[in-house]
Amino acid sequence: MTKVEVSFQHLPTTAISDATGGHTNLRSEIKPLADHFKIAGRAVTVRLPDGENGAVLEAIRAANEGDILVIDAKGNTNRAVAGDFVISLAKGLGVQGFVVDGVIRDIAAIRELDFPIFALGTTVAAGNKNGGGQVNIPIAVGGVTVHPGDYIIGDVDGVIVVPMEDAERIVAAADSKLEKDAARAHEAHANGKESIIAYLDKVLGK
Repeated sequence: MTKVEVSFQHLPTTAISDATGGHTNLRSEIKPLADHFKIAGRAVTVRLPDGENGAVLEAIRAANEGDILVIDAKGNTNRAVAGDFVISLAKGLGVQGFVVDGVIRDIAAIRELDFPIFALGTTVAAGNKNGGGQVNIPIAVGGVTVHPGDYIIGDVDGVIVVPMEDAERIVAAADSKLEKDAARAHEAHANGKESIIAYLDKVLGK
């Protein structure tokens, strides 16, 4: 894991979003299957034809340990991009997680695998394997363009994309934002109600 990836692992998505101006936040409908899931790594991108999932296996084979599969399933909620068996293959090769503009299935078994998935939800229907998907090309997921190698950070608040060329700048800006937030909290709560009122009056210009 690189220094940047370690930094992103320890930063909340809210601070990263503030640092980016919120322009690369995925739509809020893409949610973690469990609140404790946290991901931070490089994107392996997948574009799937409607209802298909065959290229997911190709992406798992192409991924490096710690990578995150980001899957453009065009918001299809009828057919799953993966079930527990495919997820077990990804976990076994060290893939860190999935971000899916679509749905998965076998949710109970996947929860037992404790594998981070951020998706639109679940379905009972398997995807088709008629071919036609593409791996490691620019895609659009959750309203945001994702390029292969971009940084993907997700936690209980949502998922954000950081272009690889901006990563170090965004880490520094997010660290700075957390420091400012800590100083603000200390100022507002230092003396109970008195300091809260003083802080509010300052902000409100009274």
